[in-house]
Amino acid sequence: QVQLVESGGGLVQAGASLRLSCAASGRTFSNYAMGWFRQAPGKEREAVAAITWNGGSTSYTDSVKGRFTISRDNAKNTVYLQMNRLKPEDTALYYCAQARTAYYSFGAPATWESWGQGTQVTVSS
Repeated sequence: QVQLVESGGGLVQAGASLRLSCAASGRTFSNYAMGWFRQAPGKEREAVAAITWNGGSTSYTDSVKGRFTISRDNAKNTVYLQMNRLKPEDTALYYCAQARTAYYSFGAPATWESWGQGTQVTVSS
């Protein structure tokens, strides 16, 4: 049974930074791609960033490119999302997800197999 536990969310002012973490357990972490998603009230869940099994390839949604960085530490079974220059429109519940394989198709929901419970990020203006 895969377990994903997010942490690091909070309430910050616009322009601040946060680093989200997602600790994984249940199967060999380094075998799977990982992703971060978010869902704001009244909106659909969207993919924010993704990373392949070894960190060799990453993808970002356009609205966060240049501000967010996804990374992973396979020795710690953890994936991170460094979020800089936060904006009020980044306010959402952020989830991490584990893919079915070592690679991902960024725009394909079927890529993602396991989900965490989420951590709230609120950015005030």
